[in-house]
Amino acid sequence: MEEITQRQIEVLKAIIQEYTESGEPVGSEILEKKYKLGVSPATVRNEMVQLAKKGYLKKAHFSSGRIPSPKGFRFYISKLMKEKELSTADEVSYKNSIWDDRNETHKLLSTATKVLADKTGLISVVATNEGEVYFSGLSNMCRIQEFINRELERHLFERLEELAYWERLLIQLGKTEEEIFFLLGDEENIDPVYESCASVFSDFKGETVRGIIGIVGPKHMKYDFIAPQIKYFSSLIEQIVKSQGL
Repeated sequence: MEEITQRQIEVLKAIIQEYTESGEPVGSEILEKKYKLGVSPATVRNEMVQLAKKGYLKKAHFSSGRIPSPKGFRFYISKLMKEKELSTADEVSYKNSIWDDRNETHKLLSTATKVLADKTGLISVVATNEGEVYFSGLSNMCRIQEFINRELERHLFERLEELAYWERLLIQLGKTEEEIFFLLGDEENIDPVYESCASVFSDFKGETVRGIIGIVGPKHMKYDFIAPQIKYFSSLIEQIVKSQGL
């Protein structure tokens, strides 16, 4: 990774914050107006150019603004992001929402996807090593600008039904020591139509059942809010499947 200065870090952080809130490409003008970066407008513009040259930002189509690249998002997630703490009320709510289905794995995982989709406002997915895929929240696509796109919608439906993809992802997550796994669209060298998408997953393991749970959404999603939700839910499901001897 190329060296990034402290000032460039501050500019990158402000751009990601603005992009997460607005979902729109970020120009130097909005940074000057909203964020106290302590440098001149010319310096902000120059640092944005340098960040783009180093691969942390990229130019948006049909706009003069910049958006974070996958490299920029990964730097933010690993170095700068502070996860929002999950409240006790949320933990209790999550547990209560799926507890009655703990004796039936199919119902447990199906309910889990619905609850997670409702909580995050995104598309939630659970996939298991038994070849089962559950998803919920497709209606949320109507409220996400990037997903109001027939081609993207078709590709997402195809992906959700592509068992081989989820099998590969299960294997991939099984090889990582990370508690949570981020897929940031075009860095995965998949169809360019997914460039505006991202996914966040965590895994759960029982005696025989193994799976992943996570969400699919726009790349400008609030990762600091999403990550702890998924971490807790995957941990809760793991506790339940282990207690059931599954």
